[in-house]
Amino acid sequence: MGGEAKIKYLDGDFDVILPGNHVICAVTGQPISLEDLRYWSVDRQEAYADADASMQAEIANRSK
Repeated sequence: MGGEAKIKYLDGDFDVILPGNHVICAVTGQPISLEDLRYWSVDRQEAYADADASMQAEIANRSK
């Protein structure tokens, strides 16, 4: 199934709410295939392309 998936991010796992083949990185805007999805925030329910993007989001969130 193509298109953007809707995901419920959990601790160490995620549930697919609406099927799709990717999600969008909250920092970079780049698509992330579900097979490559490794970084997300349970609290903010956001996906990140890599560890750097995850850290950028964490730093930005702390300054709010």
